[in-house]
Amino acid sequence: MPVLYRSRAPLRLGLAGGGTDVSPYSDEFGGCVLNATVNLYSYCTITPADDGQVEFHAPDRREKFNTLAPAALPLEGSLPLHKAIYNRIVREFNAGRPLPCQITTYSDAPAGSGLGTSSTMAVAILGAFTEWLKLPLGEYELAHLAFEIERLELGLVGGKQDQYAAAFGGFNFMEFNADDRVIVNPLRIRASTLNELQSSLILYYTGVSRDSSKIIAEQIRNVTNKAADSVNAMHRMKTDAVQMKEHLLRGELRSFAQVLGRSWEAKKRMATVISNPQIEEVFAAARQAGALSGKVSGAGGGGYIMFMIDPCKREEVTQALSVFPGNVHRFQFTPHGVETWSIR
Repeated sequence: MPVLYRSRAPLRLGLAGGGTDVSPYSDEFGGCVLNATVNLYSYCTITPADDGQVEFHAPDRREKFNTLAPAALPLEGSLPLHKAIYNRIVREFNAGRPLPCQITTYSDAPAGSGLGTSSTMAVAILGAFTEWLKLPLGEYELAHLAFEIERLELGLVGGKQDQYAAAFGGFNFMEFNADDRVIVNPLRIRASTLNELQSSLILYYTGVSRDSSKIIAEQIRNVTNKAADSVNAMHRMKTDAVQMKEHLLRGELRSFAQVLGRSWEAKKRMATVISNPQIEEVFAAARQAGALSGKVSGAGGGGYIMFMIDPCKREEVTQALSVFPGNVHRFQFTPHGVETWSIR
């Protein structure tokens, strides 16, 4: 019986400060992000092969790739993330020798949903390799390796928070500085506060998948060109992330909701396509039904929206959202980062 090496890594909700983890802002000013992982996951299974082949299969994306296992795969074509990770593992941890295997992946959320799906998948695949090859990678090393593969080797535009959220899990306040210096501060939040926050959040999927790279590219241009409104908005969001962390630790969820709404207004000034008339219509309907505030998770433009509510207003807000094409998604916070295991 072959041994299967499996992993799962949690997706995250970006609560505050998202975008300040993106260079050049984080290099010049330092970024702060507050996020939390939820029970939606990216999954990976690696099956070692004895036929000399390497095969990647992502059934949720309807993509498949296979070839004779080489020392390095060209990154063109389908599943470039899988190929880049395979190449890095072979080069850095297997002395350049091919690794015949089958890699199967899938995710609970679609790409472009604003929950960090791409980076979380990178951490999940690396986690499965770590389980198979017994690699000496802790959370920081795993997250940094995923970041390097995505941002440097593949040239994908984005920040750093998603990889670290997937590796560490739970509620974290993260600090991002020049020279890739990252500090992850796990938050000890009272159980009563977590229960109240869980009861006070509605997660709504707009049904629209968006290309976050275009939004982030505009944000990067604005910082590079010293666009005052965009840079000041990011300063505001960084301050909001600190304040929301403090409100959360103190159990001050009404104040948390107020800053969340203020931070969303600041976020919309970072780039022109973060919001749109459809998103604003959804926000207006939710507020009219009693939502206290809300924000889009991730870069913006679509994906998931989280709304803070009075728990007694959950049904009213849910009904108001039901007239739109998307859907409300049940979720729970999870304290665990990437998990790996093997079975026969």
